[in-house]
Amino acid sequence: VAAERTGGRLLVDCLLAQGVDTAFGVPGESYLAVLDAFHDEEDRLRFVTCRQEGGAAYMAEAWGRLTGRPGICFVTRGPGATNASIGVHTADQCSTPMILFVGQVGRSHRGLEAFQEIEYTSFFDDLAKWVVEVDDADDLPRAVET
Repeated sequence: VAAERTGGRLLVDCLLAQGVDTAFGVPGESYLAVLDAFHDEEDRLRFVTCRQEGGAAYMAEAWGRLTGRPGICFVTRGPGATNASIGVHTADQCSTPMILFVGQVGRSHRGLEAFQEIEYTSFFDDLAKWVVEVDDADDLPRAVET
């Protein structure tokens, strides 16, 4: 029996379908399924592990600026996202193609002051060209393709 396809696996498959071959980030527990999928695809998609989220965001911004393809960055919730925010703002101001993926607390814990919980759509609204929060894995392909 085949294992069920996780949202993390689906997201990595969507990135591969879009031609993504490199992503930057600081590993975090809020997106372990994505990290597992990166590991499974390490021959096709390189994950560059960074020490700090701001550095990861600037690496993705530089990648986008140099290649003309979106720089991809992954960070964990709360301080991971806020640390990456200046890189997102720089990309927006410089019209650099960049996508930041942020892990989130589980849906059942949202709005309950969960550990490191931040409402990302309002936080990034003035810092980025487009912000979306995906609540259902089935919506990932549409979000990535947009």
